[in-house]
Amino acid sequence: MIDLRDFLEIDLPALATGTLAALACGLLGNFLLLQRRSLLGDAVSHVVLPGIVIAFLLTGSVGTWPMMLGGGAAAVASVLLIDLVQRAARIEPGAAMGMVLTTLFALGVVLLEQSGARAVHLDVQHALMGSLEGIVWLGARDASDLLDPARLATLPEPLLRLAFVTVGVLLFLLLLRKELAIASFDPDHARSLGIPARGIGQLLLLASAAAAVASFDAVGAILTIAMFVCPPATARMLTDRLSMQIGLSALAAVLAGVLGYGLAAWAPLALGLERGLGAAGTIAVVAGGFLALSILFAPRYGALARARAGSSGARGDVGGEAGAGR
Repeated sequence: MIDLRDFLEIDLPALATGTLAALACGLLGNFLLLQRRSLLGDAVSHVVLPGIVIAFLLTGSVGTWPMMLGGGAAAVASVLLIDLVQRAARIEPGAAMGMVLTTLFALGVVLLEQSGARAVHLDVQHALMGSLEGIVWLGARDASDLLDPARLATLPEPLLRLAFVTVGVLLFLLLLRKELAIASFDPDHARSLGIPARGIGQLLLLASAAAAVASFDAVGAILTIAMFVCPPATARMLTDRLSMQIGLSALAAVLAGVLGYGLAAWAPLALGLERGLGAAGTIAVVAGGFLALSILFAPRYGALARARAGSSGARGDVGGEAGAGR
C-alpha cells in the first residue's frame, strides 16, 4: 500500500511535473505538426541547452527568468541561423535545421563539460534525461496541504515553473486559436485576411521555446522532443477536426505522464527488478507506444483499416471484372 506522505513528498511532484511538461509541449506540437514543422520542436529542445548554460554563466543563477531568457534567445537565434544557412548554402530546410541543431547542441555539451555548470547539477545526463526523480516536496504532511495556498507556494520550483508555463500555453491557444488554425492550414489565405502568418509563426516558436525551457531542467531533451511530436501525431491519426485533435493530444499527453511515471516508479518493485526505470524515458516510451497503437489501429487512417479498405477494393474490382466476363 502506498504511504500518503511518501506519495505527496516524492511521487506527486515528479508525476505532476512530468505530466505538465507533456501537456505544455503536446498542445503546442499540434500546430507545429499542422505546419509540417514538428522538427522545429526537436530543434528548440536541443538549442535551448547552450542558451541555458550561457545564461547560467552570465548570471550565476538557475532561476526561472535567466533560464527562460537564455533558452528563448537561443531558440530565436537558431531560427535565424537555420534561415541563414538555408539561403547561403541553398539546401532544403530539414538539412539546414539538422546542421544548426546538432552544432548548437554540441556547443551546449562542450560548455557544460568545460564550465562550472556541474556544480548546480547541470550535466550531459541531466540535459538528456532530466531529473524528475529529484523533484520532491519536502515537508508535505497530508492531503490538506493541497488546499493550503501557503503550502502550495513551497512546491518545487520546476513544478511551479511548468504550471505557470502550461497556463500561459493554454491562454495563448485560447486567445489565438483561430489565427493559429488559419495560419497553419493556409498561410496565403491568412495573409489575405490580414492575419500576419509569419508573426503568428514566431509567437508559436517563442511559446514552444518557453515550454521547452520549462521542461528541459526537469525532464531533459528526450522527453521534451517526444512530447512535441507523439501526442499530436497520435491525435492526428484519430481525427480530422482540430478541436478534437487538440483535446485528444492533451488526453494522450496526460495519460503518458501518469502511466509512464507509474511504470517507472512501481513496476520495478512489482516485478522485483534490481534497477529502476528512468521516469522521463518511460513517459517518452509510453507516448511512443500510444503513437504506434494509433498508427496500427486508428479506425480510418490506421494501417489495419487501410489494409481492410484496400482488400475490399481489390475484391470489388475482381467481382466487377468477373461480372463483366459473364
